Amino acid sequence: MDRQQVNRFSSWAMISLSAIALAMVLLGCLTWTGPSKDEGALAHIFQIAIVLLLPAGLTFLATIDWRVPRRSTRPLTITVLTVAVAFGALYILEHYR
Repeated sequence: MDRQQVNRFSSWAMISLSAIALAMVLLGCLTWTGPSKDEGALAHIFQIAIVLLLPAGLTFLATIDWRVPRRSTRPLTITVLTVAVAFGALYILEHYR
């Protein structure tokens, strides 16, 4: 596997993991029935997705092609925005619902 393929795979992984994290928060918002003792499967999947973002992001940054910055940083921008929305929705769910 060459550097470009690793970068493509890691960018796909970052976007997918951030989308999974956002989906888990949104599903939690839709199915929330009130505080409970156990966090539940959605919370655990969210946590795993966020933890796995670290190695995917580091791999992406290690293999990025800086000669084409706009195209190279697009997956990073999408990931950051998606994770920010997920954490924002999680904050609202935890504090205002």
